[in-house]
Amino acid sequence: MRFSEPLIEGRLVQRYKRFLADIELASGEWITAHCANPGAMLGLKEPGCRVLLSRASNPARKLQYNWELVEVAAGGGPDQLIGINTSRPNVLVAEALQEKRLAPFARYDRIRPEVKYGRNSRIDFLLEKDGEPPCYLEVKNCHLMRQPGFAEFPDCIAARSAKHLYELTDMVAAGARAALIYVIQMNADRFDVARDIDPAYDKAFRHALAAGVESYAYVCRISPDEITIDHPVEIITLR
Repeated sequence: MRFSEPLIEGRLVQRYKRFLADIELASGEWITAHCANPGAMLGLKEPGCRVLLSRASNPARKLQYNWELVEVAAGGGPDQLIGINTSRPNVLVAEALQEKRLAPFARYDRIRPEVKYGRNSRIDFLLEKDGEPPCYLEVKNCHLMRQPGFAEFPDCIAARSAKHLYELTDMVAAGARAALIYVIQMNADRFDVARDIDPAYDKAFRHALAAGVESYAYVCRISPDEITIDHPVEIITLR
């Protein structure tokens, strides 16, 4: 996924009300950007951090900037760019599915986004191929790192995400295939559930795995020009 125009550099002043961030641009101008991230953003919101912004495509929108990337020493490791925009992973997965770059799902020839299923929910992608059970694919964004190279999800209580796990389990029981993809918008070499942050999500995750729900974690290659799903990493729970 290439950004449509060069990103704009600034320094974080503060992130507040979950979806707002005050930024000082390189020019000295202060602006308020949209922060498309409902999570706690642990370690990613310290004042003074270098941030990169995109411009809103709609000139009539109140907030004309979107916070895309932050540069921090995640987990005490070296500085790296991390994607904080939680609307990007679905775009990244859609691109990778279309280009057949996700090996576990390469055989499907129909990709339908945002399909209703379960108890008043929508699956991120429904994958289909004649003669095979459908595959319900849920996408999660990961940007938490508390140890160098070790990515975790979630970074706060994630009751809605736990609900999705139980609904994926129901799809497997009904004869379908179901899978999770954790899109790690940073550099990491392993992944696991942050069970100390949300024990209920960990319980739902383990229940889903035992019922046959598949789980995959992919790191992204990130630059100021583009974000691309790169390669899978080990999920510790699956050892």
